[in-house]
Parts: sequence; structure tokens; C-alpha cells
Amino acid sequence: MKNMKFRLIVMNFLEYAVWGAYLTCMSRYLAEHGMGTHIGIFYSIQGIVSLFMPALMGIVADRWIPAQKLQSICHALAGMFMGAAGIYGVTMGADVQFAPLFTLYAISVAFFMPTIALSNSVAFNALVKSGMDTVKDFPPIRVFGTVGFIAMMWCVDLLGFQTTAYQFIVSGALSIILAVYSLTLPNCDIRKIEGKVDLVEALGLKAFALFKQMKMALFFIFCMMLGVSLQITNGFANPFLGSFAAAEEFANTFAVQHSNILISISQICEACCILLIPICLKKFGIKNVMLMAMFAWVLRFGFFGLGNPGMPGVLLFVLSCIVYGFAFDFFNISGALYVDQEVDPSMRSSAQGLFMMMTNGVGATIGTLSAQAIVNKCVYSLPETASFMQVWAGWKESWYIFAGYALVVALAFWVCFPKTPVKK
Repeated sequence: MKNMKFRLIVMNFLEYAVWGAYLTCMSRYLAEHGMGTHIGIFYSIQGIVSLFMPALMGIVADRWIPAQKLQSICHALAGMFMGAAGIYGVTMGADVQFAPLFTLYAISVAFFMPTIALSNSVAFNALVKSGMDTVKDFPPIRVFGTVGFIAMMWCVDLLGFQTTAYQFIVSGALSIILAVYSLTLPNCDIRKIEGKVDLVEALGLKAFALFKQMKMALFFIFCMMLGVSLQITNGFANPFLGSFAAAEEFANTFAVQHSNILISISQICEACCILLIPICLKKFGIKNVMLMAMFAWVLRFGFFGLGNPGMPGVLLFVLSCIVYGFAFDFFNISGALYVDQEVDPSMRSSAQGLFMMMTNGVGATIGTLSAQAIVNKCVYSLPETASFMQVWAGWKESWYIFAGYALVVALAFWVCFPKTPVKK
């Protein structure tokens, strides 16, 4: 049992280390290489491919290829294309062009995004086969995914890669390593279909029938609405902090020089919050846990709007990072556990893919593109002669708009979603 937990810990560490190598600092690299107005499309492509790739790969895992083998294939392809994006960026230097970089990156992300849901399925399968409780035993394992994410954030920052394309090379190498490691994990059963079945059954699309249940329909709709917030700070927090370099009083502060390490406080708090999930789910139920996440997003954005890199303003940035743990974990992890418990075992991978599609797909796509439009209007549309204070005011306005949206979603969820405790 301990050996199985350790093997799943390694898997989760590598899974999120792949993501942590570039997710929070890619925007800083893009902004400093003349692609600040394209940040949204780089982050939204994660959402666009999540509209279909996680669900599609979930169907394949349920029907034809065991999840751990499919995870290996996806990581191998993702690693090769991400590495190619990094090599291109490093080779071209300041002359890097949007089209080739984005193309290589987008193909990589298309194969990486399904592995998040697949890794959940692989872990749940291994835990159940080992006679363990997914609600109790999965969160302490998943926390090492956050540790991996943090470790890569620090490595990329301290190596000076957060403004270079080397971050993509690091991510690609880790993905290849995980592709090999995935082949050593316990086999996930596939569902053999006997006799004649209709096309919907053959493709595993019955997971979409969950929308016929009012409770599940509301769950997925609010997952989409909250998913709007998921990638906003990943996409814009680093260039926001970098913008303070234009002010002499802030230019040499830790928050500006090592923004990735400051942002990593978010993931550190996320790791701590994961351990609270089993207790909170059993004590408060899914509605209250997700409601905590929604109000935490309000504070996450609001504190960014109020803070600055100096003292005591930087403490508000730190508070924003602290509440992120509740905002992200109480939604993502509890949501995945909720889906695992509410659906039939025959469609768990498909349902996890559907959950990913609604959150990191529809929601995150709308969120990042909308956020880019807001930041473009408030910040990047300013003339080159704009003062630092004008730029700062534009960023503040953007963060307050994001906070207002999160507040509306939280209040709507409070009123509309039924109180539903997680099954014990």
C-alpha cells in the first residue's frame, strides 16, 4: 500500500512539474518579447483544446487504451512539441515570431491537457484496487503535484529562465520522463462492449447525459462559470508585477525581481489546503466547500488590485497568494472527487474529461480571452508615453473587474445550487 502511494506521488509530482515550468512565467516571457497582447490566446488555447481533448481521451481510455498507457502517449507527444517550442524560442532570441512559437506550443498543450484528467483516473483506479479510500487517501497524494509545480517555479526563477524560452525546454524534458514512468503504473481496465450498441454508447458520450440531472447540470454550469477565473492570474499576474519595474521605488523589490517565487506562495498555500479537503467535504458538503472557493477568488483578485511591491503593500500580494489555495483546491480537487463519486464507474474517465472540458475548456477559454480584452483596453491600449501611474491605474481597474465577476458568480451559486454532502 505504501509503495503504491509513493508511485502515485511520483506521478503527481511530475504531472504538475511539467505545468509549473512555464504556466506562471510564460506571460512574462511573452510580454518582454513583444507579445503582450497575445498572452490571452496562449493561455486560452489550454481552454480551447480542453473543450474536446480531455473528453475525447477519456472516451478512448474508457473504451480502447488503458488510461496509464494513453497518459504515456500524450506526454510523449506533448514533451516533444514543447521542447521544440523552447528550442525555437532560444534559437530566435529577440526575433521570435508569434506564429511558429504558438503553433508548437498549441500542439503540445493539446496533448498535455488530457493528462490531468487521465492522471486522476489512474490514481483513483490504483487506490480502489489497493483497497484505499479515494476521499481520504487521494488529497495527500495530490499535494505532491503542487510540490512539483512549486519546485519547477522556483527552479525556473532561480535559473533566470522566467524571461526566456528555456522554460519550455524544461517542461518538455519533464514530460518525456513522465511518459516513460507512466508505463510502470497499474493497469486501468477498459470497458469491452458486447453486441450492438448505438453510436453514443460506442463513443462513450453518455457522460453528457449527466446534464439531464438538475443537480449535475447546475454543477457543470457553475464549474464553467468559476472556470472563467482559473487562468487569469496565471496569465496576467507576472506581467503585472513586471510592470512595476518602470517605477524606481519598486524596480528592485523582491516582488518584481523574483515574481515567480512570490507567486509560488499561491501553490504553497494550495498544498496546505489540499490536506483540509477531506475534513471540509465531510463537515460542510460540496456546496459550502465550492462556495468558499468562489469567495476566495473575489479576494484573490481584489488584493492584487489593492497591493504594490513595496511595504506594506506587498503584504496584500501575499494575502492574495494565501487565499489562492482555497480558491483553486476547494474547487478543482473537491470537484474531481464529487464527479468520481456521483457517476457510474463505467464512465468515470469520460465524466472527468467532461469536468475538465467545462472548467479548463469552456470556462477558461471565455475567461482568458475576456481578461485579455479587458487588460488590452485598460493597459495595453495606453500610449507609449503613458506614465507609470496610468499603467498602474489600468491594472487596478482590470483586477477590480475580475473581482466583481467572481462575486456575482459566488452569490448566484449560493442561491441556486442545492446543498449536497459528499457521500461517506
